[in-house]
Amino acid sequence: MIEEGSKSSKSMVEKRQLFMEMRAQNFDVIRLSTYRTACKLRFVQKRCNLHLVDVWNMIEAFRDNGLSTLDLNAEINVSRLETILSSIFYQLNKRLPTTHQINVEQSIGLLLNFIVATYDSEGHGKLTVFAMKAMLATMCGGKILDKLRYIFSQISDSNGVMVFAKFDQFLREVLKLPTAVFEGPSFGYTEHSVRTCFPQQKKILLNTFLDVLMADPPPQYLVWLPLMHRLANVENVFHPVECSYCRSESMMGFRYRCQQCHGYQLCQSCFWRGHASGPHSNQHQMKEHSSWKSPAKKLSHAISKSLGCMPIGEPPHPVFPEAAERHQDLAHTTSTLESPSRLDEEHRLIARYAARLAAEASNSTQCPPTDLSFNFDANKQQRQLIAELENKNREILQEIQRLRLEHEQASQPTPEKAQQNPTLLAELRLLRHRKDELERRMSALQESRRELMVQLEGLMRLLKDEEQKQAAQTGGSPHSSPSHSASCTMPMPIRSTSAGSTPTHTPQDCLAGVGDDVLDAFSQGVPRNLRNDLLVAADSITNTMSSLVKELHSVDDRLEEEEENMRNGREKVSSLKHPGKRHFTPSF
Repeated sequence: MIEEGSKSSKSMVEKRQLFMEMRAQNFDVIRLSTYRTACKLRFVQKRCNLHLVDVWNMIEAFRDNGLSTLDLNAEINVSRLETILSSIFYQLNKRLPTTHQINVEQSIGLLLNFIVATYDSEGHGKLTVFAMKAMLATMCGGKILDKLRYIFSQISDSNGVMVFAKFDQFLREVLKLPTAVFEGPSFGYTEHSVRTCFPQQKKILLNTFLDVLMADPPPQYLVWLPLMHRLANVENVFHPVECSYCRSESMMGFRYRCQQCHGYQLCQSCFWRGHASGPHSNQHQMKEHSSWKSPAKKLSHAISKSLGCMPIGEPPHPVFPEAAERHQDLAHTTSTLESPSRLDEEHRLIARYAARLAAEASNSTQCPPTDLSFNFDANKQQRQLIAELENKNREILQEIQRLRLEHEQASQPTPEKAQQNPTLLAELRLLRHRKDELERRMSALQESRRELMVQLEGLMRLLKDEEQKQAAQTGGSPHSSPSHSASCTMPMPIRSTSAGSTPTHTPQDCLAGVGDDVLDAFSQGVPRNLRNDLLVAADSITNTMSSLVKELHSVDDRLEEEEENMRNGREKVSSLKHPGKRHFTPSF
């Protein structure tokens, strides 16, 4: 019971997560309901990552999940809806680069909870195929023209004429989106919605349907739909203009210019919140700008328009054939018609799209054939150049790898090298052995020199103590001793004893292991100047070490010379074995 309660509470939190995040954006401060509704639905679209799914990818997902063969009034449960959403978002991640992958599970959960809260508020666990198609086709990414053409294919008959009952059903389902984001009082469904869009009941074909829904302004019930697409197009548009209210030096998004106050312009944030300053009033008519044109471009545009160099009014959409298009032969594709008597609406839409592409291709074929052949030849030459560069790069990499292997083999001793010149290798081994012996002898002499300095330091302390005793007995000053200067000039080794320690051994014990020069200095019992005698002992050790260093250097020079001779010999042998092979040095 506790586990079931935790699951239900978690489900409630997930259902409310999207709406809590939307409330945190504070969209309710926007004064106009049209902009408020469009901003909220745009937030839901981006938060669920639906803006990354094109309408054609959505149609493909419908067909892959078998929705094309189902009746529009058929019902599907929530589990199948979750399967459809999973296929949509997993296919989206396959199309996206690895650096822009989305969180599929999170997107599925947010969108599923939003659809259920919008179309299954009573908790039946089911919704119609038409409701799901209308919602996903409206909220996905892509051009509004392609979306409306797909919607028309769902609400028209086999003759390409709109069925008013189906359009009424479409309005009933699509107007649940503003209600879901708490904008129902402004854009809720009423029984007069259809007559508001099409006041005169007549034969509505595709072009008429597009003219009405893409007009400026569009029908009042659907005015938020084109505005949501305009919001998506101007999110990153920059206007180098100062806002007349907040004094911001630049604007992002929409820019609004007053038609009565000269030079008065507002950014979208100030306009949406109803800010005004000076003589400007919120009752003034404002013109919405979705791009920035410099004064020079405006002047050239006005001149071209006045001279008739450009059409004054362009149609909001291309003109499509009025007659219903027959289904084309799509036997080469994966989709086929199960019943020849019943045309599939989605297939008819694809057929129209294919016809449009074919028309564009026929227009492009009107160019001179020389240009086409030139472009083809240029592309062919570019592909050949790329292939040659790839082959050259592959050869260079192979050559670098070969040289690296040869270098590693040359640096490692092998039995073959030893068999080439055994006498030279034996001499090299002797030289290395001699060098090791000299290094060991030098280290031994350095240790002996260090020990000698320690002993000399002990002797100098004994001598200083003896002088102090004699001075105390005779009443003289210890500083008058001639040997004091010698004791002050001696170096202090690292391992010496502390100055305050008193030796407990006799002078004869301290003289053990010291040379004859030092012994002669203490043989008479009367101290004499030991500076010269100590320097003689130290110089003898230093001279011996200098000779050892010179001998080591000579051994190193001979080793280097022998190794250079062996290297030159190997190169000569290699050149004799491969006379036609040259050394290759890759250049980058």
